[in-house]
Amino acid sequence: MGRDSHFLSGAAAVLPSFDHGGRLRGGEDMTNAPAAATDAPPPRIPGAQSRVPPPAPSLDAVLVRRTLAEVAPVADRLTSYFYALLFVRNPELRAMFPAAMDTQRDRLLKALLTAAEHLDDAPVLTRYLQNLGRGHRKYGTRSVDYPAVGEALIGALLRYATTTWDEETEAAWIRTYTTISQIMIDAAAENEQHAPAWWQAEVVSHDLRTPEVAVVTLRPDQPYPFLAGQYTTLETPWWPRIWRHYSFASAPRPDGLLTLHVKAVPAGWVSNALVHRARPGDVLRLGPPAGSMTVDHSTDNGLLCLGGGTGIAPIKALVEDVAEHGDRRPVEVFYGARSDHDLYDIDTMLRLQKTFPWLAVRPVTEEQGRLPDALRRYGPWAEYDAYLSGPVGMIRSGVDALRGAGIPTDRIRHDHLEELVP
Repeated sequence: MGRDSHFLSGAAAVLPSFDHGGRLRGGEDMTNAPAAATDAPPPRIPGAQSRVPPPAPSLDAVLVRRTLAEVAPVADRLTSYFYALLFVRNPELRAMFPAAMDTQRDRLLKALLTAAEHLDDAPVLTRYLQNLGRGHRKYGTRSVDYPAVGEALIGALLRYATTTWDEETEAAWIRTYTTISQIMIDAAAENEQHAPAWWQAEVVSHDLRTPEVAVVTLRPDQPYPFLAGQYTTLETPWWPRIWRHYSFASAPRPDGLLTLHVKAVPAGWVSNALVHRARPGDVLRLGPPAGSMTVDHSTDNGLLCLGGGTGIAPIKALVEDVAEHGDRRPVEVFYGARSDHDLYDIDTMLRLQKTFPWLAVRPVTEEQGRLPDALRRYGPWAEYDAYLSGPVGMIRSGVDALRGAGIPTDRIRHDHLEELVP
């Protein structure tokens, strides 16, 4: 599934998200920042080994959330100021970002708001940040870069959180950031022992299924380990330092090839390049695999899968994974699109249905209603594990429908939690 508009991809959990090179995501180019952006002296922020005595975790979460609630109305100015501080004080970091940063606008505060909702969930926090730390290796991130980011973050919050900021709040932010950065640093160091920072991947086929959707098959330059349901980050030669997330459209193959489904979206630099410009022989760059929307083979629960648009890609991979493990549990796939024409991979899914008697594929177009509405016409689903992939709005409504159908939250899987902050 293509995620040209996302940020993070990923990932199943959502926490304080950092951008390329250990930077908090979001914001505008420093040239748009207020002239006073460098007036304040750098605040003190300790390195990874903070000596600030931590209070109860819930107190830090309360203080962080209080700050974010205050700065939300001035998000644009805060992110501009943050990047101005970061780049002016550390000009060497500017080269790690894309030349045009407009697509990063608003992502810093969105990531922080998401973080605030999950600060009390240590397992979720740790899993996400470990994936993020491993992924940041492809940007050339070094452990020494993290304090600079923290200083810029604290400096920006100090300027704009004028009513809630005090010594106790600053200490909470320092502790939070120190914990976050250390988890990422440790994960990157461990990953460096056995995996490259990135892979080169040659385009071996490019199948234009519709004027806006392409199926792209890649041959990586060395083995690329991943699980069905996961995704990769991808950089094209036409837009250096701009990475986007795309799900794998098949389970791991014996020949090592990787297949992605890409939809060109308005103003999507990477997606438009992959759909309209990429050709066999072109070489792309891949980051490490990530995501937790994978099949639990220790249970015999049925699988209920909702795939909207190119979100059918990881759903197809999950079906193949079940087949390869010899499972015979029921798999129900609801494949949604605007029209029959947009069901670009329906022939493949129907062939799989003919091959595997335990698989049911139900195409749903807008004329027939929304995917969540179609879901309610079938069932019961209480004994199923649910998987969702597609537009954020579909996932949000799908999660609500699945909960209403009796599926516990811990058995509903998708990799867009970071996009679901209201």
